[in-house]
Amino acid sequence: GGGEAPEICGEILNQPTSLTRRMSPQTSLDGARLRERLARARVQLIFTPHAAGARDPLAALVAAAPFVDIVQVRPKSPDAQPDPLRPGAPLERSSARECFEWCERVLALLAPLGEGAPLVLVNDRLDVARALRERGVAGVHLGQDDTPPHIARELLGLEALIGYSTHSLAQVVSAQDLPVDYLGFGPVWASATKGYERGLGAHAVWIAQQGCELPVFAIGGVTLERADELVQEFGPARVAVSSAILAADDPAAAARALQESLT
Repeated sequence: GGGEAPEICGEILNQPTSLTRRMSPQTSLDGARLRERLARARVQLIFTPHAAGARDPLAALVAAAPFVDIVQVRPKSPDAQPDPLRPGAPLERSSARECFEWCERVLALLAPLGEGAPLVLVNDRLDVARALRERGVAGVHLGQDDTPPHIARELLGLEALIGYSTHSLAQVVSAQDLPVDYLGFGPVWASATKGYERGLGAHAVWIAQQGCELPVFAIGGVTLERADELVQEFGPARVAVSSAILAADDPAAAARALQESLT
């Protein structure tokens, strides 16, 4: 999470029409359809461009997209300052304009897939999610320190999807009283992407799934081998990954293998 204020960002909404309408407008969100697709989802790609390393992150995204159910756009780069909420980890920042422009690129690249395209969510930035919802952004993913979910629901409406990060079983229980549609749960294992040195363990994912009616995506240090472990030990699972796909030698093969292991 980035602790962004809930106000809609004028930097985005006041941009010239030529910028905000580069693509054909899409119809309003269909909440029932979105939730049907969410219920079937198994692989969520956290699209953090710097996680791709030296390769083109958009090329990796296009290759993996047919095998991914959700793309969460998260264009954050580590900051030199330490994160007060995660000792030893760097702060991560993303401007409204940067996030908006990355979302535009992602939507444009996924458009040719039509109905087969993954759902697109925005990490943290309510202003971007609202500005682009008529263009195909299905909702937002919020962290514990971001805008409260009830404010996000008021701003985005009943149709949009809202995801919510949880880092303990107590937070999973509390989240069921919030106006959210799915949970991220972790870190399950240590995660370089998020700067966590220790994980909660695979067994905690199973407990979270059993105690929660919402879809739960395991996040943090997920690899194909660990996804297989989850499924073999505890049955069907959902995962959210970044470098496991973006930094893979073959992003398409990595995404396909994850999808097949989880379904």
